[in-house]
Amino acid sequence: MTAAADSVQKTEEEWRAILSPEQFRILRQKGTEPRGTGEYNKLSADGFYNCAGCGTALYKSVTKFDSGCGWPAFYEGLPGAINRSPDPDGRRTEITCAACGGHMGHVFKGEGFKMPTDERHCVNSVSIKFIPGDAPASS
Repeated sequence: MTAAADSVQKTEEEWRAILSPEQFRILRQKGTEPRGTGEYNKLSADGFYNCAGCGTALYKSVTKFDSGCGWPAFYEGLPGAINRSPDPDGRRTEITCAACGGHMGHVFKGEGFKMPTDERHCVNSVSIKFIPGDAPASS
C-alpha cells in the first residue's frame, strides 16, 4: 500500500477515540455494513465524498451511479486518493483511503456498467462523509 503525501498516522487507541464503534469496525478492521442500509446509497446531491476517518476527499458526486448493489457506487476516485490491493482470497480488490489506510470497500472491473472506466467502487457509507458543494472540504 502506498501512502499519500499528507499521510495520517494514528494508533489503534487514537482511532477508537475519534471513530464510532461502527466506523472503527469498517474503516480499521475491514468490516462491511449490511447491504442497503447505508445513508449514501441513494443520495444524488452535488458535492464530494470524503474519508470518514481523516477527511481526505475521495470521490466527486458526478462519478457516483446507481449500480443496484446496495452500497454507494462510484466509477472512479479522485487522482491519488484511493489505493488498491488484492484481498487475500484473490477474488476481490480492496480499496482504501491513500491518506489513512481506512477501508472503503472493493472495486470491481468489467461488469458492463456504461461508465467511462467500466469500474464499480463499492463503498461503505460508514467509510465516507458527504460534503455538499463544489470544492472538497476536509473535516
